[in-house]
Amino acid sequence: MSRYDVAAYIWPAYTGDEPRARIFWKEGIGEWQTVKNSVRKTPAYFWDRKPLWGYVNEADPYVMESQIACAREHGVNVFIYDWYWYDHRPFLEQCLDNGYLGAKNNDLVKFYLMWANHDANYVWNIDLSDKYKETVVWEGMQSREEFERIAKRVIKKYFKHPSYYQIDGKPVFMIYDLVNLAKGLGGADAAAEALEWFREETVRAGFAGLHLQAAAWGMNGNNLSGVDSNGGITREQFERMRFDSVTHYQFAHFAKMNRDYTEILEDVKAQYALMEQSSPTYFPHVSIGWDNSPRFRERIGSVTRNNTPENFETALRMAKDYLDRQPEQHRLVTVNSWNEWTETSYLEPDTLNGYGYLEAVRRVFGGEND
Repeated sequence: MSRYDVAAYIWPAYTGDEPRARIFWKEGIGEWQTVKNSVRKTPAYFWDRKPLWGYVNEADPYVMESQIACAREHGVNVFIYDWYWYDHRPFLEQCLDNGYLGAKNNDLVKFYLMWANHDANYVWNIDLSDKYKETVVWEGMQSREEFERIAKRVIKKYFKHPSYYQIDGKPVFMIYDLVNLAKGLGGADAAAEALEWFREETVRAGFAGLHLQAAAWGMNGNNLSGVDSNGGITREQFERMRFDSVTHYQFAHFAKMNRDYTEILEDVKAQYALMEQSSPTYFPHVSIGWDNSPRFRERIGSVTRNNTPENFETALRMAKDYLDRQPEQHRLVTVNSWNEWTETSYLEPDTLNGYGYLEAVRRVFGGEND
């Protein structure tokens, strides 16, 4: 068993099993539609890669049994599922509920939830994405009544599953957008009260407590805000919410990504140094890269260059070194991601690098068979 927990985010959109997803991907295969139909935009830009495993349905338990085995073999032993709640009901739960939870070997890789409580817009629909900021399909902020429905549901349905990831007997629950959280609940103080209720409800369910984790974006000691929201949560407001830890979802949330990966790592090094002096506990994060141009017909955005498996390995070693300097804290590192194909930051094997990124994880953190 690895001394480290390597947790990869999962974007649960590679399935046609979610009916509401047809407004974004009408072919019925989820966002594989965007990956499959990628074309050369200019003579200089071509997103030329395909998944080695094919355009598989990640809500199929047999598919996930294979992916779980591969993850564990290469040293990834936790999945963090992006989890959504829009219009009074869950969205894109099928990959978790039917795929991962239906897999017979899900005890090999633990899981926990990151509530992706940002607004949903048409950035996922390539026919409308060039004007995606003009329309909000569903709002991510939720009222106190809705928040309590969400909390009770995740406690009963997910926290009690034997494969749910815990730290010190406390299920880990990550929240992506703190600004949206506060807006929906009526302000930072009201959000703090709601989170305290969530902790108490988790204890009443038989757990030692609740480990609340925040997604950091642009954290500089004074401000910690959600990537998709305007404004921010002040340090004082954040401390009243009593989060147990923070980590990042993407390097893009604090670093300029339109450059060489080795240059980005200088910003990562500085961010680690800052977080090392901050509270609460910071779990180091590593992203593979960034390029969300496949989601647009014409637009070519920031493109990370030279993010080879070898340079990714360097980033992983930086994260490992960070953990080794914090012997008192849990040894968890988060990775973006298992399958963010259309943001070009994924561990899954492709025709460009093969299993290169997964092999990098195994070299740094070890795998089941080492």
